[in-house]
Amino acid sequence: MAPQHGCRRARIAFSDSAAKQLENITSEAKIHALDRALVVISVDPDVGEPIPSDNADPQLRQYADEVEQVRVLYFVTALRTVVVVAYIEV
Repeated sequence: MAPQHGCRRARIAFSDSAAKQLENITSEAKIHALDRALVVISVDPDVGEPIPSDNADPQLRQYADEVEQVRVLYFVTALRTVVVVAYIEV
């Protein structure tokens, strides 16, 4: 019997500004909350709500977890294999 594989997760990448925001997060609880949000996005990049824009590409999306108080703005690459995080709010 062939092994069953789960769905592939998208790779998470950070814009320069999001990487700087990430460096400034020092609370372990906030890092853990952000990590959970990033896992959700990597499993299902369409989970966030589209943000209306005049430009068609890339479609900026927002994922907000009210319980964890995390908000992530991101876009998905054309091949849907990479999620680029543009902004983090924890």
